[in-house]
Amino acid sequence: MRAAVLLLALAACTPVPVSPERAAEICEEKARAAQGPTGSVTVGTNSNSGGFGGVEIGLSSDFIAGRDPLEVYGQCIFDRTGASPIRPPVLR
Repeated sequence: MRAAVLLLALAACTPVPVSPERAAEICEEKARAAQGPTGSVTVGTNSNSGGFGGVEIGLSSDFIAGRDPLEVYGQCIFDRTGASPIRPPVLR
């Protein structure tokens, strides 16, 4: 009886499977981040507080490690679905 309860508890902790299409979308974004730094600059003004600005820079650990974006994509798909990619990534 205890074993059955333990198995049910462990089964409830498993991640929800991701569809291959959704995995491709998620992993394409991760592969794009591995291509290089990302960033944005915000500049503006308003009548209440005057001018404002901001800078945002993003670096992925895959980019810092020098991993190939196609390798990142393939490994990500395999980790999420247990299968090969269904299509090549669309990278910028």
